[in-house]
Amino acid sequence: MATQNGGPTENKAPSLNVLAQFVKDFSFENPHAPRSLMAPQSQPDVNIQINVNAKPGANGEFEVELKIEGGAKVEGNTLFAFDLSYGGIFRILNIPEQSLQPVVLIECPRLLFPFARQIIADAVRNGGFPPLMIDPVDFAALYQQRMNAEMQRQGAVGQA
Repeated sequence: MATQNGGPTENKAPSLNVLAQFVKDFSFENPHAPRSLMAPQSQPDVNIQINVNAKPGANGEFEVELKIEGGAKVEGNTLFAFDLSYGGIFRILNIPEQSLQPVVLIECPRLLFPFARQIIADAVRNGGFPPLMIDPVDFAALYQQRMNAEMQRQGAVGQA
């Protein structure tokens, strides 16, 4: 609390605080080791999918989960596969209601992503492969795709 003219005033500045971050679930598979560690004949096909989920809690807190799944294949054979659920607890205060969902689904995963990316890169490297450095993610575009899909789904339900 700040003071103004000798009396207390309440701080109404917007704030976003990371209270905790954690690995919720993680798996890494190298199903054809050691054969998969031999130099591949061709460039591997890497596939990555990213999703964001959030659950509100008490006192302006939100649990945000960044789910990253993917792997690499060569000629239809799996080199490696991973599945990471990386979470964070965020306290978000004094954000207007209309801006709250974008903050939770864009800014929070943007803060979590570098840590999740490092976990995956280390696991792939520890599995015997070069580290997989996932390109930065545009969480604003991901959010917009999600909102567009939701609007289309609601439009289809409204027409039925």
